[in-house]
Amino acid sequence: MLLLVAHGTRDPRGVELARQLASVVAADGTDVRLAFADVLGPTVSEVLAELTEPVVVVPAFFAAGYHVRTDVPAQVRASGHQQVHVTAALGPDPVLAQAQLARLHEAGWQPGEAVVLAAVGSADDRALADVRAAGDLLAELLQAPVPVGYLVAAQPPVAEVVAGLRAEGAGRVLVSPYLLAPGLFHTRLAQARADAVAEPVGVHPLLVELVRRRYADALAEH
Repeated sequence: MLLLVAHGTRDPRGVELARQLASVVAADGTDVRLAFADVLGPTVSEVLAELTEPVVVVPAFFAAGYHVRTDVPAQVRASGHQQVHVTAALGPDPVLAQAQLARLHEAGWQPGEAVVLAAVGSADDRALADVRAAGDLLAELLQAPVPVGYLVAAQPPVAEVVAGLRAEGAGRVLVSPYLLAPGLFHTRLAQARADAVAEPVGVHPLLVELVRRRYADALAEH
């Protein structure tokens, strides 16, 4: 059993995307359930309490902050389920960088144009290190520096990074959201005044395969 854990949001677009991701991952016959770490249910504890078989929990997060390191493990313990393996977060990973590059191409990015990676911040320095690593992975693909800007909870803000690139004489500046789903955070990126904002990673085939790989690796280890 694969239990996919998304963050949770009041935005119906984000909820629908999480459900769609779970459905697409299950298309190969994998038994997939969906839970949310925050905002709405079912929670991780609630889903695990209904199950008796071994479960692999895959956190659908792009960095290992509070929910991945503290909240999800606590919910697993609270459930009382004794056969649960929690995988690493989905990011940073070269596969996510490839999916981001695909979204940039869809947004009209051309080689040589500046790109800013936009992420949700965190109070956990380890999560911020994950985000910086994601920027480095994308920079390797673009063969150009990719500075990081944050939407909340960390510095510098995305708009400040975009403005800094313009002050340095950059031409077109595009934003690559380090986000799974559309919603409030993605909408806010319009305020950064970049020339274009790519779509979130979403249910990209590369992301689907990454979820399946996390699950398969966990099964192989146990």
